[in-house]
Amino acid sequence: MSGAPLGPAPPPGSALPPNERLPCREHAVLTGHEGPVLAVRFNRQGTYALSGGKDRSVRLWNPHRGIPIKVYAGHGYEVRDVAVAGDNSKFASCGGDRQVFLWDVSTGAIVRKFRGHDATINALCYGAGGEVLVSGGYDAAVKVWDCRSRSIDPIQTMRAFRDSVTSVALTERAEILAGSVDGSVRRFDVRMGRVFTDELHHPVTCVQVSRDHNCVLAACMDGTLRLLDRADGDLLAEYTGHKHASFKMDCAFSPSDAYVIGSSEDGRVFYWELVDAQLVDSFQAHADVVCSLAMHPKGECLLTSSVDGTIKVWT
Repeated sequence: MSGAPLGPAPPPGSALPPNERLPCREHAVLTGHEGPVLAVRFNRQGTYALSGGKDRSVRLWNPHRGIPIKVYAGHGYEVRDVAVAGDNSKFASCGGDRQVFLWDVSTGAIVRKFRGHDATINALCYGAGGEVLVSGGYDAAVKVWDCRSRSIDPIQTMRAFRDSVTSVALTERAEILAGSVDGSVRRFDVRMGRVFTDELHHPVTCVQVSRDHNCVLAACMDGTLRLLDRADGDLLAEYTGHKHASFKMDCAFSPSDAYVIGSSEDGRVFYWELVDAQLVDSFQAHADVVCSLAMHPKGECLLTSSVDGTIKVWT
């Protein structure tokens, strides 16, 4: 991607961390999904991306070259999230089927279907080493699956929520974080058997953990991203200016943790400075709701997906 635009200049009085740029120039448009693209995710190395959509398909892309690689068909309902194993050999997907599908990347075969959720599954993530998967769903449950076992049933279920679980994440301490429509972010210390709850009083559609694992970012449906201290739940900052009231949308940290990234129901993407919460830049990414976004692990590009059926690559 040599020669690609380096993104916006920092505002007066501030400076981007060394080598960090905020992608905002359209590099490629990835088309193929029929209908809204509900999730787009990089693999851990940032070499390729996966997407899932309302058209029941999962698609593999080379976003750097702007080309499709493979289509995975097998879901009977919409695909709401995808997660790639660390060794890139497998990925998992979930959605309206109420099952977690485990796929072989190269052959396109479904390796296993994990069952146990009683309703649509909204979110997925891999644990360290790719040995476990964590999912959250409309049944207000978080479930843990052992990818090494032949069993198709969960090895653990957490039912602390009062409403749909929209997002899950893991920390390096083997803690599970989850956000819910009930307005809470809960942290499960699996080793100690304890749960910690932060009440945000507005439906949460996405939770992300910072690279240093000290902070948690929550996208709330009152048009606010909230930054929490992971350990004690203190509110550290709030980021506003975008529209978020009706749709499930993502948020992210920049690779250095210096910036926060959010999207808007009017199709815009926003960058805020982490500490002082000032808006650094925003741009029109799509003509309609930005459903999902993913920042490249090294910040080389940003992926956005929309209800307009497209995925865009920004450099």
